[in-house]
Amino acid sequence: MLTVRGADLVWTGVVERPGGEVACGPDGRVAGGQVEGEVLDASGCVITPGLVNAHHHLLQSAFRILPGTRGVPMREWLPRMSAAYTAVGVDGGLAHAAASVGLAESLLCGVTTVADHHLTWPAGDGVELASAVAAAAAELGARLVFVRGSARDDPQAAAASADAIASRLGGDATGMVQVAVGPAGVHSDAPETFALLGEVAQRHGLRRRTQANEQVDVEVAAERYGRRPLELLDEWGWLAPDVTLAHLCGVTPGEIARLAATGVSATHAPGCDLPMGWGVAPMAALSDAGVTIGLGTSGGGSNDAGHLLADARLALQVAPLAGRPVSAREVLAWATAGSAVGLGRAELGRLEPGCAADLVCWDVTGVADAGVADPLAGLLWAAPGRRPRHVVVAGRVVVRDGQLVSRPETEVARALRALLASRAAG
Repeated sequence: MLTVRGADLVWTGVVERPGGEVACGPDGRVAGGQVEGEVLDASGCVITPGLVNAHHHLLQSAFRILPGTRGVPMREWLPRMSAAYTAVGVDGGLAHAAASVGLAESLLCGVTTVADHHLTWPAGDGVELASAVAAAAAELGARLVFVRGSARDDPQAAAASADAIASRLGGDATGMVQVAVGPAGVHSDAPETFALLGEVAQRHGLRRRTQANEQVDVEVAAERYGRRPLELLDEWGWLAPDVTLAHLCGVTPGEIARLAATGVSATHAPGCDLPMGWGVAPMAALSDAGVTIGLGTSGGGSNDAGHLLADARLALQVAPLAGRPVSAREVLAWATAGSAVGLGRAELGRLEPGCAADLVCWDVTGVADAGVADPLAGLLWAAPGRRPRHVVVAGRVVVRDGQLVSRPETEVARALRALLASRAAG
């Protein structure tokens, strides 16, 4: 049990309370009243729900800022990344080390839940690799949504792997690990892959996720099918309330209306799409049409940082170029409850009684916040590289005074560096 006390402001995702505290019960959920136990000092802080990164590729944390992968067309970027994966060798050891780095970085940036869309698979059913990523999350105390993805995989093999992973990891009653399925997109996977992974999702009660309307997605759909990606997804049964689409850079007004009518949710990834030149998603227009919006960083191969709050700031900055300005509170809602809705996790992203006790204490006493009239909006506009003072997941402190509780940050980084060096030498 834990009480986080003394904050300047608590934003529950629904209301703002000047001053106050958040009580975390023994079940890892927000309590309706006071609880006994540890008291965590949040003086000088703004408390928000834990951020929810709705779209990451944790493996890419081992492949950041590679030569020839910045500002290039996606047709060139994809094979260069694939060659890098092959050169190092993707297995459970690399997956664990890369996920540990990506998840540690996430927690240290206020992200308590990460959806990891894994697309690169060694031979076998993938259970060892998925379990390695889940083990990294458990060691650090992060929530994980493991997405069994596919990128040109054999459809039958991808479905069998997804079934095996869901059977192994999908029964986590604590809510710390969730499994989903997700082809990379119509540019990569055939209708059979979408159909078979959809059957696995239905059998196990999983969410479905894919990527749509990025640069290469639109190009390949036109070349291969003479169609638009969203037309194909609709035809293949992948525009539905249990589906979340990442990116959506090049969508027309008619497609926005189609997305809203189907109940699909969307994930904005401006920290990937903008610097790579792959497009600007009109998220305000999608939101205005009634589409639920979440926020993601995408992976280290295109967005070299896993700092969701920094990407929320970028979403604020770019929104006027893609339709209309958005408010900091609107984007914070995307990064918390909006992302959670896309995961089918209504208990995340809010600090109301009965919700998951996932929260972040953001210190606003420094020079970057001096003179800020609105401290909640200041979380996004001021201090782009802001790190939290404390992070709590399921009522447990996982970052205290800016440091990981379970493992030293330097140890996590050293393990990945050593693994990459040993494989390069080999």
